[in-house]
Amino acid sequence: MPPAMHIRPFRPGDAPALHAIFYSAVHQLAKGHYTAAQLDAWAPADYDARQWAERITRNRPFVAEINGVPVGYADLQPNGYIDHFFVAGNHARQGVGQRLMNHLIEQAAVRDISRLEVQASRTAEPFFIRNGFTVVARQQVTVRGVSMPNALMIRAQV
Repeated sequence: MPPAMHIRPFRPGDAPALHAIFYSAVHQLAKGHYTAAQLDAWAPADYDARQWAERITRNRPFVAEINGVPVGYADLQPNGYIDHFFVAGNHARQGVGQRLMNHLIEQAAVRDISRLEVQASRTAEPFFIRNGFTVVARQQVTVRGVSMPNALMIRAQV
């Protein structure tokens, strides 16, 4: 039987653990779709911890925990935009992302948000498609001077 997973709101002090999740997701899971230079630009090993903490605090993500340990997180902005959606590399394909997505969809319904929007990586695109999102634009984004592809995706709430 898999360990119990719990989804909870962001708490002060979560920022370092969420950065570790972000870093592992990018470097372990996206490496099949992006170059080493793109991965390093997206999630550099050397980062400004204060700037990260400020951003993640503003985003107020939901945190997925297993046995009290954060293993994934995702946010839902008031306009329906999902800025961050990441699962730790060692917890991929274990249902963490799906539980987070189900939670975001429930929250969108409670908040009367009529559509969700995300800029999905090549790696995450199939997951979002399975969850009712459609690609509305393919784009190149520049992060720290490095260009990388992603897809603007929308999901209309039903």
